[in-house]
Amino acid sequence: MSRSARAGGRAEVLGVSTGSIPAYQRTLAHLTVRARLLTAVLMLAALTVMIAGGTAFALQAAETDERMDNSLSRAVAALRVVEAGKDPTTNLPFDSVSDVLKQGVRNRVPGKNEGVLTLLDGKLSWSPAAETRSVRLERDPELVEVLAALPADTLSLPRTVGTSVTQYRLIAVPVLLAGDPGTGMFVVAFDRSAEMSSLRKTFLTYSAVGLAALAVIAVVAWFVVGRLLRPIRLLRETTRRITESDLSERIAVTGKDDLSNLARTVNAMLDRLERAFGSQRELLDDVGHELRTPLTIVRGHLELVDADDPDDVRATQALALDELDRMQRLVDDLMTLATADRPDFVRYAPTDVGRLTDDVHEKARGLGDRHWVVAARADVTVQLDAQRITQAWLQLLANAYRYSAPWSTVRLGSEVADDRLLLWVRDEGPGVAPDEADRIFERFHRGQADRLSHGAGLGLPIVAAIAHAHHGRVFVEQPPANVGPGVVFVLDLPAVDLVDGEPRPVTELVEYL
Repeated sequence: MSRSARAGGRAEVLGVSTGSIPAYQRTLAHLTVRARLLTAVLMLAALTVMIAGGTAFALQAAETDERMDNSLSRAVAALRVVEAGKDPTTNLPFDSVSDVLKQGVRNRVPGKNEGVLTLLDGKLSWSPAAETRSVRLERDPELVEVLAALPADTLSLPRTVGTSVTQYRLIAVPVLLAGDPGTGMFVVAFDRSAEMSSLRKTFLTYSAVGLAALAVIAVVAWFVVGRLLRPIRLLRETTRRITESDLSERIAVTGKDDLSNLARTVNAMLDRLERAFGSQRELLDDVGHELRTPLTIVRGHLELVDADDPDDVRATQALALDELDRMQRLVDDLMTLATADRPDFVRYAPTDVGRLTDDVHEKARGLGDRHWVVAARADVTVQLDAQRITQAWLQLLANAYRYSAPWSTVRLGSEVADDRLLLWVRDEGPGVAPDEADRIFERFHRGQADRLSHGAGLGLPIVAAIAHAHHGRVFVEQPPANVGPGVVFVLDLPAVDLVDGEPRPVTELVEYL
C-alpha cells in the first residue's frame, strides 16, 4: 500500500475526509514551519497595509466629495440670490427664466475641473464662454440626456452621475418664474474622476511603497524566524543523533525566549532519560554481578548434597537459606538505589530533629554490644524525610558497629551550623584510608574488612543516595590525633524551613568529634 493510501486510510478512520480539507490547508500542511510563519507574517502585513491604505483612501475620497458638495451648495445659494435680485439691464425683477439662467452663468466662474450648464425646456441654453478653462459639460451628450430627463421639481441635492466620458459630481437646480411658462435647469458639475486622479496617484505610490515594505519584511522575517526556530532545528538534529546507547547529546541554548526554554526542557528530559537508562544498566549489571555468586554457591551445594545424609542435607539447607537471605538483602538494596532518582523517593515533612536523634539512638542500641552515646542533639524542626534519614543514619551506625571493637564507644549527634543540618556518627575503629575516603561511597566498592565479611558494598552508596535526594551529601572526616582513633561520617543536609532553632558555630561540633 502506498504512503498516500495509508494516509487516506488513517484520515477515514479518524472521520476526516481528505476531500473535505480546503486546498489551502493541504498546501500549508506541506510547508515547513519557517515557511508557514513567513506566510502568516506576510499575510498579516499585507492585510495591515491594505486596511490602512483603503481606510485612508476612503477618508480622502469622502473629504474630496465633501469639498465638492460644499462648492455645489454655494453655487445653489448664489443662484437663489440671482433669482431674488433684479435684472442688471433693466434694473427690474427678472421676468424670464432664460435671463435668470444667463445671469447665473455670468456670475458663476467655474473652478478647476468644474463646469456650468443650463437647460431650458430640456434643451441646452447657456454655458460659460469657450475661453474659460471649465469642463465643457455640453460636449457630453450622455450627461445632457440624463439632465434633460430630470423632472422639473427635482430636489437640489448633490449626486454622482457616470457617463462613458467621465464621472461627475453635480447638482441640478430647477428654475421657475411666475409669468414664464418655461422650465429651466441650472447645473453645476465637477469632473469627479479628475478630482480623484491626484488622490489615486498618491495611493499608487503608497501601494508601491507598501510592496517594497512587504519585500523588506519578507527578507527580515526569513532571517528572524530562522533564528527563532534555530533551537527547534537543533532539537531535530540532536534527537536524530541520539541512539539507545548514546544519550549524551544536548542542545546548545543561549537565549531566554520560549523556544530556548523548550530546548532547556528537552535537555532536562534527556538528562532524566540518561539517568534512568543509566540506572537500569547499573541495576542489570549489579544484579548480574552480585546474584551470580550466591546462585552458583547454592547450585553447587545442591548438586553435591547427599540426600541420604541428614547432616549434609541440613547443612546444605542452612547454607542455601543464608545465601537466599543475602540475595534478598541485596535485591532490597538494589531496589533502593534504583528508585533513588525518582521524585517520590523523598517525602518531606516537618521533623523534630531532637526526637529523631533519640529514636535513632534507641534503635542503634539493638545493633550490639557497644556504648551508644548521644553527644549532641539539635532541638529544631526542619523539613526532611524522617524514614529515609533514619535508614541512612542507622546504616552509618551499623557500619560503625561492624568496624569497632566490642564495648567501644560509638557517638552520634545532630547539629545546626548556619543553614546546614549535620547528622554524624563517630566510632573508635581502625578508620578509613585516605585513598578510599571517596571510593567507599561507590557501588560494590569494598574495603578489606568488607571483603572478609562478604559485604555487598551497597550500604554507604545507599546513604549517599539518600543524602543526594535531600540535596545534601555524606563525607568522611578523620578526628584530630589528640582525640583518639576512629572515623566520623557526616550527613550534611540543608536545614529547610528551620523552626525554633538557633544556628550554632561549626567549631562547637569539633568538641563532639
